[in-house]
Amino acid sequence: MNTQIAHEFLTRCFHPGETIAVLLRKENPASTTQRIVRLEQALGARYLAWLRYENHNGANVYVAANPLLAGSRKRTKDCIAEVRHLYIDIDVDGEKRIAALRASDAVPVPSTILSTSPGKYQALWKVEGFDFDQQENALKLLVIALGGDSACTDRNRVLRVPGFLNRKYEPAHPVSVEYPNDSIYHPDDFRLDDALLNAAMPFRDTARTYATGKNTHSEQDWAWAVQQLSLGEDAGSLTIELASRRSDKPNPLYYAQRTIDIASARLMLLNGAAIEDVIAMLEDRRPADLPAALAPPERGRL
Repeated sequence: MNTQIAHEFLTRCFHPGETIAVLLRKENPASTTQRIVRLEQALGARYLAWLRYENHNGANVYVAANPLLAGSRKRTKDCIAEVRHLYIDIDVDGEKRIAALRASDAVPVPSTILSTSPGKYQALWKVEGFDFDQQENALKLLVIALGGDSACTDRNRVLRVPGFLNRKYEPAHPVSVEYPNDSIYHPDDFRLDDALLNAAMPFRDTARTYATGKNTHSEQDWAWAVQQLSLGEDAGSLTIELASRRSDKPNPLYYAQRTIDIASARLMLLNGAAIEDVIAMLEDRRPADLPAALAPPERGRL
């Protein structure tokens, strides 16, 4: 464990005086602790020493990807102050996909690449000028084009903090970081159009298939969604069914809609739909289209 690495990461990600969310999650027994603090407190020697102690005793250390509004007590979507990063989780064919991402002329060089475990990565782009709707659509298109994790497209997403250990594994895996570029990017720097989608074509034929019994619940949900949509099942009905099956999620409906949206978009692309039609579909599908009883106010997920 190296708290100096964590200190540099947090300093690069956030501005002085900002409010951030730090999350500690233990696997066994399962427990979650969240702290909403100012950046300067998180950077203090005593605070970093506490995080190191908790990490040593089995807690995984995360931070929210975007700053929170001053005075926030939670990490819900409506507590996010502004869009600071775009990001993508890559947990399948990690080396190949990171290489393709670096070589792409349709997305800029990432600001940060986290190696979270063997073959798994989180890539971040530090941005400004994105509103929340622009960010959400961009995150979905990044997943569709580059084959990332479809469950990781919300604005209150958390990231692993480098310098600490990923305690999901035995032995624990050190989370490392590199900073390929110091630029701050804008919406026009991301050309998520047909050129990007064509560049991603090699991934489409092998889009997230998993061996039974070896995958996570989210990966099983993805495989089920793709199969049902391929059979012509209605996206709205599938969203409601998936939400009812995943009551373990803090916001089952939001999780279900996000999964079905991205699976629908990927299948549309495979069937030759234009990117404009895919974007229109993503923009049109909203919780308001679903039964009111199943559409609670937006909440963050831990």
